[in-house]
Amino acid sequence: MKFVPAIGESDFRSLREAGMGYIDKSEFIAQVLADPSLVLLFPRPRRFGKTINISALGYFLRKTDENLSHLFEGLAVTRDPKAMAHFQKYPTLFVTFKDVKASTYEKTLASIGSRIQTLYEEHQYLLEAKTLSLGLTRSFERILGGQPTEQDLQDSVYNLSRVLHKHHGTRVVILIDEYDTPIQSGYQNGFFDDIVLFFRNFLSAALKDNSALFKGVLTGILRVSKENMFSGLNNIDVYSIMSPTYATSFGFTEEEVATIVDTEHLEEVRSWYNGYLFGGHVIYNPWSILNYVKKGILGPYWVNTSAHDLIERLATRQGMGLSAMSAALLHGETIEVPLDDSIVLRDIDQRPDALWNFLLFSGYLKLAKLVFNEGRYTGFLCIPNKEIQIVYENMFRNWLSKAVPNRGMLDELVQALLNGNATRVQKFLERILLTAMSFQDAGGREPEKLYHGLVLGLLVHLESHYDVRSNRESGYGRADVLMRPKTPGRPGVVIELKVRDEDETPEEVLADAAKQVRDRKYATELENAGATPVHEYAIAFDGKKVWVKRVQELLG
Repeated sequence: MKFVPAIGESDFRSLREAGMGYIDKSEFIAQVLADPSLVLLFPRPRRFGKTINISALGYFLRKTDENLSHLFEGLAVTRDPKAMAHFQKYPTLFVTFKDVKASTYEKTLASIGSRIQTLYEEHQYLLEAKTLSLGLTRSFERILGGQPTEQDLQDSVYNLSRVLHKHHGTRVVILIDEYDTPIQSGYQNGFFDDIVLFFRNFLSAALKDNSALFKGVLTGILRVSKENMFSGLNNIDVYSIMSPTYATSFGFTEEEVATIVDTEHLEEVRSWYNGYLFGGHVIYNPWSILNYVKKGILGPYWVNTSAHDLIERLATRQGMGLSAMSAALLHGETIEVPLDDSIVLRDIDQRPDALWNFLLFSGYLKLAKLVFNEGRYTGFLCIPNKEIQIVYENMFRNWLSKAVPNRGMLDELVQALLNGNATRVQKFLERILLTAMSFQDAGGREPEKLYHGLVLGLLVHLESHYDVRSNRESGYGRADVLMRPKTPGRPGVVIELKVRDEDETPEEVLADAAKQVRDRKYATELENAGATPVHEYAIAFDGKKVWVKRVQELLG
């Protein structure tokens, strides 16, 4: 039977009853039921199957008069007797906040209220059963009437779970999908503190010391516990992308992809969509795989489903366009970053490691290697695949268009480098620095890396003709920047960058850089690759000032 992708379908029942293709992830249900944790949180990048998994869990556990066994026919969970003992046994509350992306706190509360209203409408029979106290009846009626107070909303899931427990005599399952979407909107739109306080109260009421609770499951993109989101919630276990447990529950494994992608195209598909490493397992982006299977064309499906406004804004604030780390990523290298799966959104503006963590857990970077030492994690991060490479290239082009609005100037800079014209290289760099350095304080963190990143970034568009590399082994050391032609016979370029100290003259700095180029034979790799001629440059920076000389002029 042909696999028919269910693009955009996140309701498990609709998918199964329509006969759409489904990669069996029902073992996730058995794992959750066997997990001793009362509350579980699964942070994963968007469109990695969070909603369909939590939806399947809801249909499996939901107590209802309707027999839903047909939804799970042939799936792995039905072969687990312990899991099946829980089938359709519990009153279940399922609410998703994935589309709550309002621009103000008031609009956000209204959007949350409409979702809670829908949840309450499913249980209107509780009003008729006369099991509610007067206070709860009034709150229930305000929610159903679309006029809840903020307190009504904060207590809504907790109150409903208590009444359901009393009515059915069975503890309740609470499922909250994409809990952090409103929080990210709050961060972007200036009501962060208000929405964090709301969700702290909302989640604590529903999940902390709630005797009516059988199991609580949350999904989201980030874990934001350090914002006091889960204050006092010591009964919650977080299974991030670093955890081996549940590692294959979200996204597609190599074996799963092989069942729906032709073998002859698997290598191409792999280069475009895999590369994620969850808990030590190689994982493919499911959204992109399903779109590829449906359309038969390789393309950036995942990255085109959402605006990258937050990513780009953060990148600009952090000076990613001037970052040697971002340049290294663009060139297929890894960067070393301290890891913390508890993202503090406030820190992202000020701390580079928080930004890289945000990009990792949001799906824009891959954890290539994880090292644990003295109680701390260090991650070696890289761009996972071609699809995400496009995001970074576009991001840098956007930054570059602001920093260097005159593309002709950039072309002239490159031509000057390839012609060995140090005077013109200095002229164009000076003009570029006047605008580009306004995006980042060159006197701040590691200024040499900022200039290094700038120069690399200015050359990144040459990838079709040149391998532009940073700190590569060449000769007896590492050159700051190498431009190695992909076709022998073209010019090659070696660049050594230095930042001038207060007690140094530009001439002294340039001489030191030139000596390093010659002593360590940086041109060796280019000569061996057939580059001719090879132009060697010494460049000195000081704020928005720059001096450029050919090494031959300085040393002969």
